[in-house]
Amino acid sequence: MALLFLTCGLLRRKGEETYEVVNYKSGANELTTVESLQFELATIQAATNDFSHEKKLSEGGFGEVFQGKLPNGQQIAVKRLSQSSRQGDEEFKNEVLLVAKLQHRNLVRLLGFCLEGDEKLLAYEFVPNKSLDYFLFVATCLQNTQCTESSQ
Repeated sequence: MALLFLTCGLLRRKGEETYEVVNYKSGANELTTVESLQFELATIQAATNDFSHEKKLSEGGFGEVFQGKLPNGQQIAVKRLSQSSRQGDEEFKNEVLLVAKLQHRNLVRLLGFCLEGDEKLLAYEFVPNKSLDYFLFVATCLQNTQCTESSQ
């Protein structure tokens, strides 16, 4: 009986996904302030054509998501948080710093944020023409040679 519980515990622990907290380094300076991730509002507005309807990807309970292109050519997804959010500026900055340090293969990377006036914006890496289903099923299937038609 004890062997059964031990085996179940080991299997459960093995199946857990782990998230890695990464210390970003720029030369000898470790990222310790959220300001190093900050975008200017004008940069985000230019990247999204001033949050134009044509650049809008989706809308949800927490705000809208827009596609954008930075001056260096990098494609981004910008989440424009609802202005009715009760989250304060300091809480927002703390969350940005925490999320920016997380890396996991199932998470898109946070590139930065903008906090100017009433605007609270999050800039993520943009993954074109991909969905969560693609990453969960198709990408895994491509690595596994014994895939079935139903998983594709």
